[in-house]
Amino acid sequence: MSKRRIKKVAIIGSGIMGSGIACHFANIGVDVLLLDIIPKEPNEAEKAKGLTLDDKAVRNRLVNDALTTSLKSKPSPIYHQNFADRITTGNLEDDISKVANVDWIMEVVVERLDIKKQVFEKLEKYRTPGTLITSNTSGIPIKFMSEGRSEDFQKHFCGTHFFNPARYLRLFEIIPGPKTDASVLEFLNGYGEQFLGKTSVVAKDTPAFIGNRIGIFSIMSLFHTVKEMDLTIEEVDKLTGPVIGRPKSATFRTVDVVGLDTLVHVANGIAENCKDDERLELFKLPDFINTMMENKWLGSKTGQGFYKKEGKDIKSLDLNTLEYRDKKSAKFATLELTKSIDKVADRFKVLVSGKDKAGEFYRKSFAALFAYVSNRIPEISDELYKIDDAMKAGFGWEHGPFQIWDAIGVEKGLELIKAEKLEVAAWVNDMLSSGNKSFYTIINGGTHAYDISKKSHEKVPGQDSFIILDNIRKSNEVWKNSGVVIEDLGDGILNCEFQSKMNTIGGDVLAGLNKAVDLAEKDFEGLVIGNQGANFSVGANIGMIFMMAVEQEYDELNAAIKYFQDTMMRMRYSAIPTVSAPHGMTLGGGCELSMHADKVVAAAETYIGLVEFGVGVIPGGGGSKEMALRASDTFKKGDVELNTLQEYFLTIGMAKVATSAYEAFDLGVLQKGKDIIVVNKDRQIATAKAHAKLMAQAGYTQPVKRKDVKVLGKQALGMFLVGTDSMEAANYISEHDHKIANKLAYVMAGGDLSEPTLVSEQYLLDLEREAFLSLCTERKTLERIQHMLKTGKPLRN
Repeated sequence: MSKRRIKKVAIIGSGIMGSGIACHFANIGVDVLLLDIIPKEPNEAEKAKGLTLDDKAVRNRLVNDALTTSLKSKPSPIYHQNFADRITTGNLEDDISKVANVDWIMEVVVERLDIKKQVFEKLEKYRTPGTLITSNTSGIPIKFMSEGRSEDFQKHFCGTHFFNPARYLRLFEIIPGPKTDASVLEFLNGYGEQFLGKTSVVAKDTPAFIGNRIGIFSIMSLFHTVKEMDLTIEEVDKLTGPVIGRPKSATFRTVDVVGLDTLVHVANGIAENCKDDERLELFKLPDFINTMMENKWLGSKTGQGFYKKEGKDIKSLDLNTLEYRDKKSAKFATLELTKSIDKVADRFKVLVSGKDKAGEFYRKSFAALFAYVSNRIPEISDELYKIDDAMKAGFGWEHGPFQIWDAIGVEKGLELIKAEKLEVAAWVNDMLSSGNKSFYTIINGGTHAYDISKKSHEKVPGQDSFIILDNIRKSNEVWKNSGVVIEDLGDGILNCEFQSKMNTIGGDVLAGLNKAVDLAEKDFEGLVIGNQGANFSVGANIGMIFMMAVEQEYDELNAAIKYFQDTMMRMRYSAIPTVSAPHGMTLGGGCELSMHADKVVAAAETYIGLVEFGVGVIPGGGGSKEMALRASDTFKKGDVELNTLQEYFLTIGMAKVATSAYEAFDLGVLQKGKDIIVVNKDRQIATAKAHAKLMAQAGYTQPVKRKDVKVLGKQALGMFLVGTDSMEAANYISEHDHKIANKLAYVMAGGDLSEPTLVSEQYLLDLEREAFLSLCTERKTLERIQHMLKTGKPLRN
């Protein structure tokens, strides 16, 4: 990567997209100048205060209101609310000269070429030569935007297309203009991956680029299939959701969230500008879409779309009558056959073999998708992996079209295409006739994709900074059981990868963790605990706890809890450095595990917390002990120690969950100066490995067990008990919440010791285990666990 540094960016346009992009740059520590137009006149509230267009508050109102709305939205666009201080707002008249001092100017105004060109003309008057300047267009040709601009402008200009919401969707399309310098593309590609945490894809300057060209085709094709097969929107959302590795919002709910008008805008753009597209007819809007547009049933933004909320009820649109009705459940025999298949990739063969309507739907939709993507090469991309990357990162698909085709089998895919009387691109048959039977293959742990021009599989670039566990698992496996796989990451570092359902922690996982520490101590230098599933771990196997408690097998349950605690302590006091790599949901036991590692290398999108109160217990795998220990470590001379301890107590008692890894520092579950955060999850395992190696090389010494944890005894216990009594009396908590909170209070206070005392970790672990076990004898705790197992939601009884 070049030595170009991005210290400050200017975002021109503060709408939903502009504010979201501004927040994401603030997320990664960049100063942001967010500019928008001046209002035409003061609003009524401003007039009442005597304000005029000369007042700064009025002149900047549009941008300030837009940013405030964005910061209040859920999910939040920002990792931590304090990061918003990195954003300075202004307007395009008073503040446009400030763009002279930024490293990157990004235009995010309305999708009209004439307006964009006017903005660029203004910006060029103040832009410093050499400054990057890009457009976040979703489809306007880049070549038209830079017409008439200076040579330096055109050399540093291209499209940089974020997907909304910018924080969460990882696709970052980079679209060169006619004169864009190659070094600019190279820099943005690397910057997107390393700093913005994105999947960077350099696309061609074709209508809708890569992600939207394929994504909108997929949705529009489905709109026609729905009518052809007389499917309901519930049936389609059932068929196109998590069962095939797509988001829960599936198809119609996703369109509601994005906005039907946005979809129609892009579809119309493709229809108008892609006259040679062999499936052009599919981009023409079905009658029901035209009616919805006329009625302004655009989705969430207008209060109704394919779904409509009436009171507490969600109504669905009947596509035949165009009237809203009660939601209907959707069931298919084919889907039932996949329930026991955990890996999504392994389901596709079963789905296309279905004998019911679902099987027919999958055969039709996959045939259309496969044929379409094959014919888009080389039109929108020369490389097939870019299409897969774009669909995974921009639309949240677990597998891209060519990966799905591989999972079904290339020849089987051709059969589906032929059955639908569609045409596949000639290069696919050429690939098969040359002896290459798949689009992808793994060679020496690296992903190789079929290269059409070379007629061979070539290594997909950019993998050197990644460790892809799927690619190395078989060749680098050291040990496995039903709960974990232990892999050799190279350079003396092992990885312990959870393989249980939802990565829950039960007996097999704990046995695997202990085995990993044993192996690392014997023949290696360090251990990473990490996986690349959807979530790091949703916690302990509460189903096992429930069964033992119901059967009143308290000795076995006590032993199981102690085994969990002992495993956490084994990690902490091993002879080698241990590094945890949490991401996604990292709850309960998953959080406890991370808290006992020597270091945490967390993905920015880590939702971590001790949530055991939701199932009627306290953290029993060392979490309660650890929070008491961390409170003790923060006590400073002259502090009101009770207040500090109370913060840690409330973190557990309120089952607080950080909505980003940065928020986890506030909760005390991550530690500043010790734990680190990576924005690009793909780099996480490699980064964790590097830190384990660094700690080992620095001369890692096995820690000495702690016997110096300061607990406050009766002084703290009394304060906690008064507080919980007051909370119950005011009906803020239930009687059972009160009981759980008092048990936690006893543990974190260190019991009812008469004065502050230094105790060992084991002393606190014993108190924690006793409290956990006693709560498992409570009927209301069992009700909570059972409710969580059945519904996945906490019960407040």
